Amino acid sequence: MSCVSYSSLNRAQLTFEYLHTNSTTHEFLFGALAELVDNARDADATRIDIYTEQREDLRGGFMLCFLDDGAGMDSNEAASVIQFGKSAKRSPESTQIGQYGNGLKSGSMRIGKDFILFTKKNNTMTCLLLSRTFHEEEGIDEVIVPLPTWNARSREPVTDNMEKFAIETELIYKYSPFKSEQQVMEQFNKIRGEKGTLVIIFNLKLMDNGEPELDVTSDLQDIQMAETPPEGTKPERRSFRAYAAVLYIDPRMRIFINGHKVQTKRLSCCLYKPRMYKYTSNRFKTRAEQEVKKAEHMARIAEEKAREAESKARALELRLGGDLTRESRVMLRQVQNTAITMRREADVKKRIKEAKQRALKEPKELNFIFGVNIEQRELDGMFIYNCSRLIKMYEKVGPQLEGGMACGGVVGVVDVPYLVLEPTHNKQDFADAKEYRHLLKAMGEHLAQYWKDVAIAQKGIIKFWDEFGYLSANWNQPPSSELRYKRRRAMEIPTTIQCDVCLKWRTLPFQLSSVEKNYPDTWVCSMNPDPEQDRCEAAEQKQKVPLGTLKKDLKSQEEKQKQLTEKIRQQQEKLEALQKTTPIRSQADLKKLPLEVTTRPAGESQTRLQRPRSPPLPDVIKNAPSRPPPATPLPRSVSQLKKSSPASPTVSSPKLASNLSKEEAGTSRTQHHTVTAGKSNSTSKTLAKTATATKPSTAVLQNPKSPREIPSSKTAKAPTVKKSATVKCPQASATRKRTLYTTEEVSEGEGEYKKEKTKRGKFVAVKEEKDSSEVVVELTDSAGEEELAELKKAQKDKGLHVEVRVNKEWFTGRVTAVEMGKHAVRWKVKFDYVPTDTTPRDRWVEKGSEDVRLMKPPSPEYQPPDTQQEEGVVVAEPSTSDCVRIEPDTTGPSSNQETVDLLAQILRNCLRYFLPPNFPVSKKELSSMSSEGLLAFPLKEYFKQYEVGLQNLCNSYQTRADARAKACEENLRNSEKKLKETEEKLQKLRTNIVALLQKVQEDIDINTDDELDAYIEDLITKGD
Repeated sequence: MSCVSYSSLNRAQLTFEYLHTNSTTHEFLFGALAELVDNARDADATRIDIYTEQREDLRGGFMLCFLDDGAGMDSNEAASVIQFGKSAKRSPESTQIGQYGNGLKSGSMRIGKDFILFTKKNNTMTCLLLSRTFHEEEGIDEVIVPLPTWNARSREPVTDNMEKFAIETELIYKYSPFKSEQQVMEQFNKIRGEKGTLVIIFNLKLMDNGEPELDVTSDLQDIQMAETPPEGTKPERRSFRAYAAVLYIDPRMRIFINGHKVQTKRLSCCLYKPRMYKYTSNRFKTRAEQEVKKAEHMARIAEEKAREAESKARALELRLGGDLTRESRVMLRQVQNTAITMRREADVKKRIKEAKQRALKEPKELNFIFGVNIEQRELDGMFIYNCSRLIKMYEKVGPQLEGGMACGGVVGVVDVPYLVLEPTHNKQDFADAKEYRHLLKAMGEHLAQYWKDVAIAQKGIIKFWDEFGYLSANWNQPPSSELRYKRRRAMEIPTTIQCDVCLKWRTLPFQLSSVEKNYPDTWVCSMNPDPEQDRCEAAEQKQKVPLGTLKKDLKSQEEKQKQLTEKIRQQQEKLEALQKTTPIRSQADLKKLPLEVTTRPAGESQTRLQRPRSPPLPDVIKNAPSRPPPATPLPRSVSQLKKSSPASPTVSSPKLASNLSKEEAGTSRTQHHTVTAGKSNSTSKTLAKTATATKPSTAVLQNPKSPREIPSSKTAKAPTVKKSATVKCPQASATRKRTLYTTEEVSEGEGEYKKEKTKRGKFVAVKEEKDSSEVVVELTDSAGEEELAELKKAQKDKGLHVEVRVNKEWFTGRVTAVEMGKHAVRWKVKFDYVPTDTTPRDRWVEKGSEDVRLMKPPSPEYQPPDTQQEEGVVVAEPSTSDCVRIEPDTTGPSSNQETVDLLAQILRNCLRYFLPPNFPVSKKELSSMSSEGLLAFPLKEYFKQYEVGLQNLCNSYQTRADARAKACEENLRNSEKKLKETEEKLQKLRTNIVALLQKVQEDIDINTDDELDAYIEDLITKGD
């Protein structure tokens, strides 16, 4: 393949339209400006000047300029600028920001249509023009970039092709703002030293109103986002000065905007009570895995090259044999040296690969720093940097997501290296969203720990903020500007400033005179009042940040053992339930049973809704001993029978069973179907005598309404058990059977009949035999009356409001389920609120244990329906009789239609109660609206108008309260003024009285107001 020529193959081409497409990655305009600042920092610049020059002849009315004193570029390096995706900075260990070779192009093209670059290095001066205007006017589809170079001293062209140089300079003079060589040289003169770079962006992009996106006139010392109001906008989102101040986690480059220095910040030094937490994780592997794959690929290629070179050397050595001529020896030596060099390179690549493989297994460590922003508490959240460059700001995590005062005002800072997380091309997000979410979750956990460590909540959050001058209840209001509050804030956060010469950061000692002091842009170490830090030679002091530790809830051995025992018990109960029950999900499941069973006809089964399986019956019901059923006729109010198959000989059995009482299914209102082997045939009795098998059926009744169905997703094909007032039973053989357990409600019409009977659980056994629609039904009583009564009583605990202790903290919740265990009653408690993801949303607890306590009695509105009525349990047992299916009664008050009507009426009442004043539907129309009308009701518009009305009402209350507060303040000022005037009059009166008394009695000596009052009181008393 090495000899194959690819000159005839197609090449990928880059059209000039890509310049615009590439720029659209920068949704945040300041992010585009930051790309050019990043390039200056990566070039080791110590200063960058960002300024504007007015040019009314250009689009936007001004040019935006970036001038730095960095390393600069020669002609070859400048040529690499126009190669998209090429970067000399890309390496895993690099601390430079640029990695993609795209920032200058995408950033500058986002700000304007054209840019021109001037750079100096190694006694050369190079100019580069990238212009969309040039391509549009010339009709050129390819990207053409003029790139002339001059000698820095002689100002002569550096080129071998003067014709090419002339074309390049002519294009620059035509399409750039600089129309002659003199003007071009003036731009080079702005680069003061022997190296540096100047980037000028012109023909700026405009908004829809024709104005530029950047506002440089409102504040001459700043570059602002046009038409961005300060209210509700973070300062870094509207002011580039504010954004540049926090752009780097450890600023080492001075940034000037229009000649005024940006007071850059080290965020960790600007926080109250900062604390560092070390976080270690093995989750961040995406970037490291990419580096390992790359290293493995490079090592494999190097190994192949080394083997090939060694093979060539051996082959040449064999071919030369005994040829000892000089030329042969030289040739052999060259080939052998090449092989040795290749082997060394392969060994180096192999070591790099092994090192990266080891690094992949090692956990990554990050340092989280948290502190409270007492200067502007509304500016809180996480600032996430990548290789010292800001990527995300004001990210809310952990407790801050809940919107309360907890962790409010706290700022977090973390610097993430490339090997942990890789940023996107626009440096405004991270490429791996999953790992980034994991980082935010970890920061949220550490933030909650920091909040506990600083103990602000324990002392009182409002009291804490009052101490620093936040006297308003409005969270976004700035702190008080009173001098005492300013001093209080300044005492907690020392001033940190950067020297303009050595670029070292100095912490100034606190002085009262420096509270409102503005420091000059050219501050140097000699101005430091600290004698140990007043010279540039002094080492920079590192910030002393206390180290915190994430304290996980450590459980004692006893608690762990208790929790393990509880889990084992739960799993054992689940296993027992699974062993005792076999769910029927399909026809295939029925065929697998030992007994041949058939389902209902296909047409009928398809019309039935699917129903979810209920949980298994409690052990006290399943294992209850059985007795023969009493010969009691079933009341007709229970249900009505469907017609059975005319081909089947049937009999009427008036002594089918005793009442199916309301004690059915305290734990569930839905039918529960399971299949189990019959093991107690010896204790069961048939419900119908074989002597009556030939009697005709006379008691078959039609069900006037469609049976009420309860949804099921897993047992739709299972045979459905139904209730009946009368049951027809053909003669059946006592073969092995399967029993179908069911728990259902019984209509309230059975109430009087039920009172005459003893409350018992009963088994309803149903069997369908193959090729027949006949069903066997047996009823046997349960002997566990006390246990069933306890179960019924326990179910009434649903809805109780309780407190549960989890990890040594108490949480409020509500009992949502009750379970009878072998030794105790267990409650399932759903918590109202849990603070972190580590705390479960619900939990099973033992009733009466020390980890649960009752709050208040259950409220009727929270109590489930199955606990608000008398409950019973119907239990089934194997049988040897064959009977027809029995249907539920749907004629009672609990039918579907009545439930729908009741819900519709409740909805009408709610809508009428909260109806907005000007809603197009009146209350009268709502009262008579049908269910179909309620379905089409415009709820979205309804709640929108209701919310608007409620907001207006709240605003009116707020306005009224503000007016009243203002009036009260005015009255207070008037009262204080009157009090002051009264005190002045009283003092003047006292002075006059003293003067009068001294005239009357010259030897009187009164020095204080108290003496005067006592003297006057004594005179009055004597006079009386």
